[in-house]
Amino acid sequence: MLKVTFFGTTTLLFDDGKDQIFFDAHFTRPSIKQYLRGELVRTNTELCDQIIKRHKIDRLRAIFISHTHHDHVMDAPYIANRCGARIYGSESAKNVAIGGKVKKSRIEVFEEGDCFTLGDYKIKVIKALHSKPTIINDNIGQPITEPLVQPTALWNYFEGGSYDFYIEHGNKKIMLHPSFNYIEGKLDGFEADVLFLGVAGLAKASVDEEKTFFAETAEKTNAHLIIPVHWDNFFSPLNHTIEEMPEYVDKSNDVFFKTARYCSEHDVNFLIQYPCTSIDI
Repeated sequence: MLKVTFFGTTTLLFDDGKDQIFFDAHFTRPSIKQYLRGELVRTNTELCDQIIKRHKIDRLRAIFISHTHHDHVMDAPYIANRCGARIYGSESAKNVAIGGKVKKSRIEVFEEGDCFTLGDYKIKVIKALHSKPTIINDNIGQPITEPLVQPTALWNYFEGGSYDFYIEHGNKKIMLHPSFNYIEGKLDGFEADVLFLGVAGLAKASVDEEKTFFAETAEKTNAHLIIPVHWDNFFSPLNHTIEEMPEYVDKSNDVFFKTARYCSEHDVNFLIQYPCTSIDI
């Protein structure tokens, strides 16, 4: 059995009863006002400790970082140090980790095509594209070139390059595709039972953009189950009522409708997983 716990945005904890692996790590979720004002913020260590205890995160081996915006990497250094885990990511992720006082011996810089075997997990790194830039998110492709030390403004977490992860565990195959974008043909040959699909931006996509996105992700992986991620408001506290994205950013109901419609038309199962809940796959 493989248990997957979703903590909002694209933070997922995989647990096979022996080893635990995080994909992204973000619990703190500072407010939109803190972001826009450029306030200096740091990891909410008390909240992280509460979540680590409540979800029995006591066998954590690794944290894989899809990219280095704050809502994907902000809490990774603290969690890695707290749990004795290694961080796997880009050079930008390395600089976030070093800034968070993670020992260099516990940081692994990966490249496209790298494959890691951790216990019964096989994890392959696939180059990806972040969703299109917005007014408050215009640093796509920009690296973090120096150790990033907290407290810091959230906009100092540059994107630093994006990646998908293909996870094999026994006879289970899972694709994590965090961003609403694609590289044509990049997922050829990566069939998956489950696809965790980044959908932030899907609501505003044109019919052609929507069709191509699903063709390059869901159709290429031939997934039997699609679970949307990156639909919740990551500026809303994780320990409060979970909110959808503000309508001026995205419309989650439209995102869910478009994804569910695709699944219905292609005989694919569809599941909305609520943050801080677990499923067995």
